[in-house]
Amino acid sequence: MGFWAKSLVIFNSLCGNATQSLRQLAHLSGFSKSSVHRLKQAMERRDRHPKSWFWETDEGRRWCIRLVVATLYTFGLKRGVGAETICEFFVRLRLEMHVGCSPSALRSFMDVLEQAILETAQAWEHKGIAAGEIRPIIGAVDETFLERMMLVFMDLVSGYLLFEEVAPDRTYATWHTRVKARLEGLGTEVLYLVSDRAKALIKLAETGLDCLSIPDLFHLIHDLVKSYSLAIASRLRQVRQALSQAQEGLATCQASDPSGAEVLRAQALVEASEAEVAHWEGVHSTYRHHLETVSLIMHPWRLLDSTPQTSQEVERQLQAEIAAIETLVETNGLPVKKKALDKVRRQLAGLSALVDFWWQEMWREVKQQVALTPMWTTWIGELLLPLMYWQDQLSRTRCPKRKAKLLEALEAAQKAFETHAITQQLAPAVLADWKVWATEHARAFQRASSAVEGRNGYLSQMHHNHRGLPKRRYKVWAVLHNFDCRASDGTTPASRFFRREFPDLFETVLSTIDDLPRPRQRNQALAISA
Repeated sequence: MGFWAKSLVIFNSLCGNATQSLRQLAHLSGFSKSSVHRLKQAMERRDRHPKSWFWETDEGRRWCIRLVVATLYTFGLKRGVGAETICEFFVRLRLEMHVGCSPSALRSFMDVLEQAILETAQAWEHKGIAAGEIRPIIGAVDETFLERMMLVFMDLVSGYLLFEEVAPDRTYATWHTRVKARLEGLGTEVLYLVSDRAKALIKLAETGLDCLSIPDLFHLIHDLVKSYSLAIASRLRQVRQALSQAQEGLATCQASDPSGAEVLRAQALVEASEAEVAHWEGVHSTYRHHLETVSLIMHPWRLLDSTPQTSQEVERQLQAEIAAIETLVETNGLPVKKKALDKVRRQLAGLSALVDFWWQEMWREVKQQVALTPMWTTWIGELLLPLMYWQDQLSRTRCPKRKAKLLEALEAAQKAFETHAITQQLAPAVLADWKVWATEHARAFQRASSAVEGRNGYLSQMHHNHRGLPKRRYKVWAVLHNFDCRASDGTTPASRFFRREFPDLFETVLSTIDDLPRPRQRNQALAISA
């Protein structure tokens, strides 16, 4: 029996009769008199505040364990807050006599939590592998730089980090070795790989994994932004400055000689400047519209009427938008960056190929499960899937303009779906199952690796803010990402990855903690000084 369990026995005995002698307490508890004496003295030392008695009860002890574990889990492990700061927090809560909250004790306890988290994640993953619940992966690969370079491999559908490991380089051989070993351990394959078109990553997909290599739409649009946004914004800023100067000049002339010829010239200059500002604002707006259109084209359905489209149709539309951007730049006297445009054009065919590939994989899986009539085929491909796809896209889009357009498409798809004969005939439970199936397949269309980019940016910001991150905690952060971040539908990404619902990681780890570190005598001096 541990220290706190013995202390609880003595506390409960004293609650029944506070006037008992040491001999009586020893007889009732089964402990020696010296042990009872030490426990009673420790209890008296802890009784420093009016509410100190609560922590001696069974309910108080369990709540104290939850408080300490939740604080270390949320702030120490997930946010990188130092042990000294957390120690100060516990002292201000007046827990220094009930919990070993010195920085060294907290660091040791966090090591216990880290080990519990890693063991829990490993057990859940092995259970998923043994049950055959691993799905094919739609992968995204990238690297980030902390103290050393880290390679990151993520399943885009679930958000599951397959690995996040320090590596000496980012060559094809290194990538292939790490990815192959991980896939063999999971017993799965990669359907397609989204990357930033680094040569090693293209080779990894096409040669190492024998899958489709998809250019990242996020990087493609970023290449266009880097090429012309600064030039257009600079021209717009210049003409706005010229308009401001012209307006100041007009005001000066009107103040000195309202009827003079200088006022007319100043007014003409203001009007010319206003026309220039309006022109370049139009250029800027048109350029932003073309960038937005590039993003809105890259879907399995047309945004206007939710009709299916092919890779060839998507590529033609993308080529037209790039040509329109080039024409806009040439017409307005800006330098045309041919290399940047050629780089983008070379990626359009590979990017568009995702549309046909997605349709083929979706219909292949459907036909393996059930034979469909033309009416059912139309209902699935033109009503059910676009409805769930636009819902998913709307939940992930933050731009107000794109969000408004997606909402229009969603509302039109919702209306057509609800009025269809098959929708009206299906039982609610069956219809709900179809929607779950459609949502899973809609999420399999992944055109960008922004989830990996966001993850890398988060780690880099933490590394900068904390002047470095402990290397031993890299794997813990990967597990916390996999099992703690919640999706929009309220399920964990890991549950979709393994096709089942996992318990809450925090609650699972909390259930493994029997007790907290004991406070030591030096904590009394710490409490007094604080």
